[in-house]
Amino acid sequence: MKKIEAIIRKSRFEDVKNALLEADIEWFSYYDVRGNGKARQGRIYRGIVYDTSSIERTLVSLVVRDKNVEKAVQAILSAAQTGEIGDGRIFIMPVDDAIRIRTGERGDIALYNAEQEQ
Repeated sequence: MKKIEAIIRKSRFEDVKNALLEADIEWFSYYDVRGNGKARQGRIYRGIVYDTSSIERTLVSLVVRDKNVEKAVQAILSAAQTGEIGDGRIFIMPVDDAIRIRTGERGDIALYNAEQEQ
């Protein structure tokens, strides 16, 4: 199992959500986050200079079985990529165990319903 965390543009979240759902990745969490990026210059909008050193992004977090890692990553990449600086990052980390609280099932089976084998 792997945990995937993707920091993406807020404007691309709906596209990423739809791409994950199309890839049969139905369970994920997301959070509004702020962070610092490489861009340090101010942006001018209607004559007002805005500081862009602190940027708003969305953090999408999901845990998938090993066989679904690549399709989840490709779904995020295809939906989040604009080709401009600030598209974000994807992090992939190992997960030692998962436990379904309701049934006590452990491991991969805790991530999906066995009756609906994916």
